[in-house]
Amino acid sequence: MPQTSPSTDILIVGGGIAGLWLNARLRRLGYATRLVERGELGGGQSLKSQGIIHGGTKYALSGILTGASEAIAGMPQRWREALAGNGELDLSGVRVLSDAHYLWSPGSLAGNLSSFFASKAVRTRVGQVKGDELPLPLQHPGFKGKVYRLSELVLDVPGLIARLAELAADSLVASQDIEPLHENGELTGLYLDGLAVRARRIVVTAGAGTAELLARLGLRQPVQQLRPLHMVMLKAPTLQPLYAHCLGGGSKPRITVTSHPSTDGQWVWYLGGELAEATGVAREPATQIAFAQRELADLLPWLDLSAAQWATLRVDRAEPAQSNQARPDNAFLAEQGRLLVGWPTKLALSPDLADRVVAHLRHQSIEPARHAPWPALPRPPAGQPFWSGLLP
Repeated sequence: MPQTSPSTDILIVGGGIAGLWLNARLRRLGYATRLVERGELGGGQSLKSQGIIHGGTKYALSGILTGASEAIAGMPQRWREALAGNGELDLSGVRVLSDAHYLWSPGSLAGNLSSFFASKAVRTRVGQVKGDELPLPLQHPGFKGKVYRLSELVLDVPGLIARLAELAADSLVASQDIEPLHENGELTGLYLDGLAVRARRIVVTAGAGTAELLARLGLRQPVQQLRPLHMVMLKAPTLQPLYAHCLGGGSKPRITVTSHPSTDGQWVWYLGGELAEATGVAREPATQIAFAQRELADLLPWLDLSAAQWATLRVDRAEPAQSNQARPDNAFLAEQGRLLVGWPTKLALSPDLADRVVAHLRHQSIEPARHAPWPALPRPPAGQPFWSGLLP
């Protein structure tokens, strides 16, 4: 054990994708970092996400590019560069479940979709697909809608977390008890299971755990909001992978489907979109499953789901508070002395959050420094796929 308390340039609290991406980015820039996680890596929102790297098209279903659609438009390209090994991080080896996400309309709304993509605002971002270019579950002769390919991608989130953990090397620290370290009235670090750790900056990326941590620090700002979801998942031997938004009658997808491989070789469909929001949150699990079954029977009646296993999952999306609980357009970062509090607001915007932290460090002229070796500390385990404990 060293005679003095360990120190680091940046101490990150929260081991989801946002914190892990930031940690890897800062280490690549030469900063000394430590990332602290109380539970499992990705065990909050990250592993419960659908893994979609949005390009913003689903936020422009009115035919108008909103602030949200513009803020996220460049993210797929940044992620693709990282996945190819020539971006700001080297994510080569991370499995891409689908190189595209699709938007489809049932036959009754095909005209609406055509009008939407005729809009000058969005027609450069998409391309219509037909025949054998369609996703496999939509190639049935009974399908009468239209399908457009979006310049988005879907990632295997457990694999992404594993790769980001590799890039973290020895910087990951498991700590059950995280308390503030104040010196002369200033926050200078954190106690990690009683060990005093000093840091030049502390960055909180703890998702839904951020509110509790801020309360421990005696802070009331920034305020966190939670937007709940009630997701549905199903697994069946007959399922083939599908990655698509189904157009509904409003400004949100009626249903969003992503597919994830399970250890028994079957595919798990993970259903979000409008189905999982608003009235979906209010439904009991059995009622929510019954609703999802009716939706799929209406949209894809040729699917054989007689042997399907079903489950639901409640997810709280943590974000900075907005008026009327509106969805934030960008990643968010608040500064209070040495403390930085951030939410990416969407998985795809994790690079945007890292940009904001790097910009702060440069504005404050905080350059990488040398620090004494740390004692050996426990490392947090990786979280397990969300369906592993819910579907046999």
